Amino acid sequence: MTVAMSTGAKEAIVVLVALLWFIVPAVLTDRIGERRGHRYSWLYGLIGGWVGVIVAWLLLEDRRALAAPPEPAPWPAAGGGESFARPPAAYRPKRARDPLGRLFPNLPRSVRVVLDWVLTIAGAVLIVLALKAWVVNPYRIPSSSMEPTLHCARPAQGCEAGFSDRVLACRICLDFGAPSRGDIVVFETPPLALVKCGADGTFVKRLIGLPGETVKEDKHGNIWIEPPRSDSFYELKEPYVQATRRLADASHFGKSWHVPAGEYFFMGDNRAQSCDSREWGAVPRKNLIGTVFFVYWPPNRIGFR
Repeated sequence: MTVAMSTGAKEAIVVLVALLWFIVPAVLTDRIGERRGHRYSWLYGLIGGWVGVIVAWLLLEDRRALAAPPEPAPWPAAGGGESFARPPAAYRPKRARDPLGRLFPNLPRSVRVVLDWVLTIAGAVLIVLALKAWVVNPYRIPSSSMEPTLHCARPAQGCEAGFSDRVLACRICLDFGAPSRGDIVVFETPPLALVKCGADGTFVKRLIGLPGETVKEDKHGNIWIEPPRSDSFYELKEPYVQATRRLADASHFGKSWHVPAGEYFFMGDNRAQSCDSREWGAVPRKNLIGTVFFVYWPPNRIGFR
């Protein structure tokens, strides 16, 4: 017994299969690039995904060719004359040409297909690069400084997960306003970070102190904030910092730091494993890249932050 399938169901299945053919190769090639230490593993993932889609399309074309319908029966001529295999031009449906076919009608179909895929992939890469440069950028969490809010992968020191969290940072958000206290921000470190931490480049930390404020850490690891033009502190509520992690780092107890105008003070949620603004100072506004808003990998960690 055959079951008829609606057009909408067929389209949904085609979309699902296309997504699988893109996502599976993309994830595999991205993981291979990461394990080999390649900086642009995401690009390998993008290319791998499109290669998977091309392979799926070629297989589908082969199936269509094998299942091609037989030649039509002769078309009777008007008035009982000689019949012919194809209907007259007036009855023949017009074939819709693809854009390349209209621009280059003399190109062989195989060349147009290859050129169409090359342009599609190149356009997809350009779109991704534009999104990374101006809108949203993906990052992998490499260290335990933000545990347990953001996980890094074992066996690195202090890491609690089998896979590092992959996050998205909104670059364009900082073009519309300053970050807020408590935001998780991606930024370029000041030069002193290399001296104090032995590492520099792109860090992910939580924003604690705003421009003009004074930040103080008491003997219990609690953070206190003194706003500009004020002579009193108030305690900062930090539900994201566990009590045991707060008390594990006593090296900064009793210290205070002033945040210059136009700069921001950052700390990690895992205070004992975080080399942050307490060591190398505040970060200029121009060094901020974007605010973290979403974890997209691994699957059990997907969600907004």
